[in-house]
Amino acid sequence: MIARTLFTPEHAQFRDAVRKFFARELVPNLARWDAQGMVDKAFWRRCGEQGLLCPDMPEEYGGAGLDFRANAIVLEETSYTGSPTPAFGVHSDIVAHYLLKYAAEEIRRTWIPRMADGTAIGCICMTEPAGGSDLKALRTTARRDGDHWRIDGSKTFITNGATADLAIIAARTGAEPGAKGISLFFCETDRPGYHVGRKLDKVGQPSSDVTEVFFEDLLVPAHYLLGIENAGFAHMMQELPQERLSIAVSAHAAAQRAWDITVEYVKQRQAFGGTLLDFQNTRFVLADLRAKLQVGWAHLDACIMALVGKQLTTDEAAGAKLWHTELRCEVTDACVQLFGGYGYMNEYEIARLWKDARIQRIYGGSSEIMKELISRAI
Repeated sequence: MIARTLFTPEHAQFRDAVRKFFARELVPNLARWDAQGMVDKAFWRRCGEQGLLCPDMPEEYGGAGLDFRANAIVLEETSYTGSPTPAFGVHSDIVAHYLLKYAAEEIRRTWIPRMADGTAIGCICMTEPAGGSDLKALRTTARRDGDHWRIDGSKTFITNGATADLAIIAARTGAEPGAKGISLFFCETDRPGYHVGRKLDKVGQPSSDVTEVFFEDLLVPAHYLLGIENAGFAHMMQELPQERLSIAVSAHAAAQRAWDITVEYVKQRQAFGGTLLDFQNTRFVLADLRAKLQVGWAHLDACIMALVGKQLTTDEAAGAKLWHTELRCEVTDACVQLFGGYGYMNEYEIARLWKDARIQRIYGGSSEIMKELISRAI
């Protein structure tokens, strides 16, 4: 693979430490986490001790004061284990940034350090049962009640839903339909009126706890409002580039993992008096995928540096999310085909990579929504 020039020698040392840590602490526990439907909270704390959580948060809030390149390394190495969990992207790239940019100082100083050390896990409650990708159709309401806001409604597909200690909630505070009248709120998940519903049974990513969440007369202090009242949709749009780029990073690293393990497999798999790699079709399939992966890394690195330089636009981030998640599905599907029947067996890593890939074209904004966003910039 062509050398990636965006990383420094210090980044290489960090990557090596992350990879060794995951080999020791993550990979041996994957099967157990899959069975229980969530990652142990103790593992989050160990990740915090290693400096893997919120590395781009300022040092004054418990972070390492780095930039998104450190986050990208953690995401890449997580995906390269063959697992998409824990959901570092939601925690470090979404929730922490909402708090840093929009929360009251008291909340920032209390909760971002806990997110960085792994003693508090974050989730974001946006998606609703009837809304899906249509964030403008929010039905959850927040009404001012003296010195508090009273929140009522429901959310679904909430990643980290069962393990989260804090949440960002999107709710309608104004009478205007559509994007106007939406606000964002911080909330502790142990607050009365915050109820975690059932853990959802997913096709893939079994160790990622995804749940329903319900709010019933949930009272939060007035200063838990994030940013400006009725400007929540605008705040969400400003934060989406990093969220979508983090998904693209994860997707491409997983696609690379699928290609790498498939190459090793076809080199040793015997068939018709030779190896699978002896067949021209096998070589051509892998060559085509390799070329796309190489192009993808160059594109991804350009997007990462654009984000670091605060130059990544909404449509460019949408393009990255669209292209890299679609590529991941293409790569993993082709690799399963080369594994043959074994590729459909759960005991093989390629089967997990294939199952886990599909949802990435949906969450964080579906491929269709990404195309719509890109088209608006034409």
